[in-house]
Amino acid sequence: MHSTKEIIEEASSLPVEERIVVVDSLLRTLNIPDPDMDKIWVNTAARRLEELRSGAVPMVPASHVFDRIRERFKR
Repeated sequence: MHSTKEIIEEASSLPVEERIVVVDSLLRTLNIPDPDMDKIWVNTAARRLEELRSGAVPMVPASHVFDRIRERFKR
């Protein structure tokens, strides 16, 4: 059995495309895809997009959003 350090060193030497596959595979073991949750998110995104397009909700410039975030987490 390889040590964690050896596995990381070996994986780090792989080409970028193969490292992406390794990372994606490992992340999927931590956050197992849930098709039902995916459907909920797709429906939510579609509803929110329609609300924006119809004018039911106003668009907020990204600069305002980031300003609010910075102010909220200011220390």
